[in-house]
Amino acid sequence: MFQHTLTANTVFAGAFPEEVSGFVNDHIGQHRLELSGRSRAASSLSFREFAGFGLSRISYGNQVRVKSPELEAIYHFQVVTRGECLWRQGAESLRLRAGEAMMVNPYEAIDLEYSPDCEKLIIKVPEEVLCSARPMNRVGQAEALRFERRPVNLHQCPALPSILNAVFSELEEGGDDDIRSVSVPYRDIILNKLLTVFPSTWTVTDEQPRLSPAVARMVHYIDQNLKQAIDVEELSAVSNMSVRSIYNAFSKSFSVTPKCYIKQRKLQQLRTDLQTGRCRNVTEVALDYGFVHLGRFSSDYRKLFGELPSETLRMAG
Repeated sequence: MFQHTLTANTVFAGAFPEEVSGFVNDHIGQHRLELSGRSRAASSLSFREFAGFGLSRISYGNQVRVKSPELEAIYHFQVVTRGECLWRQGAESLRLRAGEAMMVNPYEAIDLEYSPDCEKLIIKVPEEVLCSARPMNRVGQAEALRFERRPVNLHQCPALPSILNAVFSELEEGGDDDIRSVSVPYRDIILNKLLTVFPSTWTVTDEQPRLSPAVARMVHYIDQNLKQAIDVEELSAVSNMSVRSIYNAFSKSFSVTPKCYIKQRKLQQLRTDLQTGRCRNVTEVALDYGFVHLGRFSSDYRKLFGELPSETLRMAG
């Protein structure tokens, strides 16, 4: 997920974490960095501004702890793309793993611990930009917007990663004029998706409601049987819904067909297996997940992740 994001906008590569921290303080958000052990020159950072957002991809390459008293008047969308991040709030803690994301509210204290292999995609959204996407309440005043401190698995919300990947592709391939022409439409779509996907004091219910119990049962069934051939008739039995209703439910909840959703989840879990060394070779893991046409499998994998499965396996080392 987001493997080649902002590669053309690299600021640091093979740097010390203190260097990356200095740039983050100037461009992303004020914080204090604490190192666990000796500092190694293994940090990287890419940064790009787009349509009022600050887009960054960060890896400290060291076990670090990041503390901040507050984020001022900005929201942060943060997704772990590799490794894990421990999120502390008082006596409570949350552990975010690859594919999981959270929204951080303005004026919210941050206490994060990054694993040495942790990498994050962070989108800085100014408060006024996000507020522009909200409706007014009944008396004409903007409702206070606070996101819940709850991780969201983006594998279960494929529409948001797909939109973000489209934006990153535009940034990589398009010229400045091309980017300006699509920046506002993309910005509005991203804002609405953030408000839809992440639970908050105001949640979009007309466009994309929370998963119904029947859809949640199907999603759970799919995740428990990713190495099996799953068809819509099975989902019908699991959910007690008609085939037509299932297609409508997946279109409304995920903007894809059931078959496409199942394939995406298989590919996402397969990618995790490649990255964590749970398989010996690409052919073996592809067959395990039911991909018998290897050429088509490689093509689908590359379209979703921007690289061939063999490249993922090689980078996992």
